[in-house]
Amino acid sequence: MTFDFEAPLWEWDARRTERWTFVSVPEEASDEILERAGVFARGFGSLRVEVTVGGTTWRTSIFPDGKQRAYSLPVKRAVRDAEGLTTGGPVRVRLRVLDV
Repeated sequence: MTFDFEAPLWEWDARRTERWTFVSVPEEASDEILERAGVFARGFGSLRVEVTVGGTTWRTSIFPDGKQRAYSLPVKRAVRDAEGLTTGGPVRVRLRVLDV
């Protein structure tokens, strides 16, 4: 199950001492992921994924975000630096769900 989308990079502000950045998976894709792969969810409802942004591919997990009714995809600093990403800027994502 693979999805291509573009969404802004945003910073999680729940903990001021930690700087985590995410991209929200669009609601329609999140609904499909939950419907088809939700039974395979791990801790905190996470699902394993493979992600490509620009020329960088890595594996991580997506997490459900009840406020946005969507999954949140963490984007690590190494990817942001390699791809020149900034908070608020657009990110073109290819997301492949591994837990299916």
